[in-house]
Amino acid sequence: MSIKGTTFMNNNSVSGVSRMRQSQSLRVSGRYPMVVSMMNRNGRPETSVGVSVDNVVKEVNGPIMVEVVDRKLKQQSSVVVEGSSDDVYIEDMSTKDEYVTPLSVSVASGYSLLRNPRHNKGLAFTENERDAHYIRGLLPPGVVKQDLQVKKTMNDLRQYEVPLHKYQAMMALQERNERLFYKLLVENVEELLPIVYTPTVGEACQKYGSIFKRPQGLFITIEDKGRILEILNNWPEKDIQVIIVTDGERILGLGDLGCQGMGIPVGKLSLYTALGGIRPSACLPITIDVGTNNEKLLNDEFYIGLRQKRATGQEYAELMNEFMSAVKQNYGEKVLIQFEDFANHNAFDLLAKYSPTHLVFNDDIQGTASVVLAGLISALKLVGGSLADHRFLFLGAGEAGTGIAELIALEISKQTRAPLEEARKKIWLVDSKGLIVKSRLNSLQHFKKPWAQEHQPVTDLLDAVKAIRPTVLIGSSGVGQTFTKEVVETMSSFNKKPIILALSNPTSKSECTAEQAYTWSEGRAIFASGSPFGPVEYNGKVYVSGQSNNAYTFPGLGLGLIISGAIRVHDDMLLAASEALAAQVTLEHIEKGLIYPPFTNIRKISAHIAAKVAAKAYELDLASRFPQPENLIAYAESCMYSPNYQKYR
Repeated sequence: MSIKGTTFMNNNSVSGVSRMRQSQSLRVSGRYPMVVSMMNRNGRPETSVGVSVDNVVKEVNGPIMVEVVDRKLKQQSSVVVEGSSDDVYIEDMSTKDEYVTPLSVSVASGYSLLRNPRHNKGLAFTENERDAHYIRGLLPPGVVKQDLQVKKTMNDLRQYEVPLHKYQAMMALQERNERLFYKLLVENVEELLPIVYTPTVGEACQKYGSIFKRPQGLFITIEDKGRILEILNNWPEKDIQVIIVTDGERILGLGDLGCQGMGIPVGKLSLYTALGGIRPSACLPITIDVGTNNEKLLNDEFYIGLRQKRATGQEYAELMNEFMSAVKQNYGEKVLIQFEDFANHNAFDLLAKYSPTHLVFNDDIQGTASVVLAGLISALKLVGGSLADHRFLFLGAGEAGTGIAELIALEISKQTRAPLEEARKKIWLVDSKGLIVKSRLNSLQHFKKPWAQEHQPVTDLLDAVKAIRPTVLIGSSGVGQTFTKEVVETMSSFNKKPIILALSNPTSKSECTAEQAYTWSEGRAIFASGSPFGPVEYNGKVYVSGQSNNAYTFPGLGLGLIISGAIRVHDDMLLAASEALAAQVTLEHIEKGLIYPPFTNIRKISAHIAAKVAAKAYELDLASRFPQPENLIAYAESCMYSPNYQKYR
């Protein structure tokens, strides 16, 4: 059989294309954008190129796989494949000792179109589209518009009583129909955010080995040293703008979940798209698997990661250095690398090491700080004064606690023009051993040392509250129920409106609940939490608490970095993001006791944050996209991915 000159119209898979001899030429041509991927006998890409017109000629040593995908589906076109082959199937030529290499040529139409989550519209395909793209008969005859699909899918989701089941249903939808998934999330963000992210994603990570169905990102292990660039090339998308990477050592407040921490990058990148408008194809979740020290996982038959203790020291550092270099080599200097849920001993070092050379951002340190600072700026409208007029006490001196503290100090320093060291004196931190004071300096980790102040040792949080008399109490300890009744009552005894932020995730790790905060403060607390709490009724009044969720800031921050072509992240960009978020809190919100705006307008909020971040990038000469748009808010909105279905010819 010869396939030279064979024409395949629009969608049809090439069944009958058989084994291709070694060292032969393959030519693919078409009149629309395509992707051509060729694989050698080892299953590794020989080449992957975008094709608009003319042709591609590639000499391949060994069997090859050719995949042609119509990205735009704008018109009927043809694909011509030229080569030579014997008139037999590869399976007929093979023996038990030979490998079989599948060979196919297809575009995204017909059955393959319905299996492609990026282009699939389910029952929303029109009558004309069903004929033009060879899917008539593959679907029931009814045509259902996207809005009705959203209504039906939400009805289906609400039938589940267990949040994890809703999470699994949402992940299945994402793998089946990408735009419908994001349409659902954008239009029902307050209801679905706790499902696709905290608190449900925590349980999903704990059970990830049992619920894993198909790859949603890249897994790079300590055994892959020397091959990371090759592994990055295995990812089908080449135009990557945002990478979220974790090593799974400190997932939320749940500890070391190893390889199963992948749920965090997957969940956060879905928020980058839904809330910040970054294209799904431009997002890449990555888990670095260096082992786990979680004995329960190591003994779990369903665990999907490396079954070994965590690699540390030089071995770990070399792997991360290779990873960072490979990312920059493969995707360029402007790809945003977001570190997520690394343990303290690695998180601070990685951020410090790579900030001068890469576009990096740690959401636990910097993202949390930005959203908390925004809430505090908003809270000042309720309690009065400036940040410098308040005293801050933290329970928890890890990534989140010290990150928030530093950004507050930077904002105080900016407002008062006082030295940063002077601004830090307004802030006190308590760790597991008590108040961080100068007498403990020699035993403190390096990231805690700037917060050591002159004071006698205090080992108990309640005693620290009595001694410091803070106006703001912030919990980032990862330990639930640490803001006891006595602590809240003491805060309320010397503050007319005590600001209490219980930030630890998931819900079970929250320092106190909304009900406890309002009840113990007699309805006077200004309260926000990391995980959502429902409205609370106290003495006939309904209190609605805010959620200090990083999702308010990191999608807009990322969008701002992308639209400006920023090459580095600067602290002033984080301050700009905080101020932009706080500016979205209206008088109406303040009167309800809210220090954050509703998530229902999150895309507009993200556009405002992106504009402020981009403006700061241009101001600091860290932008690379010129000329600068005149209206950055409008430009940010115009760059956002739309979850609405596209019309196909």
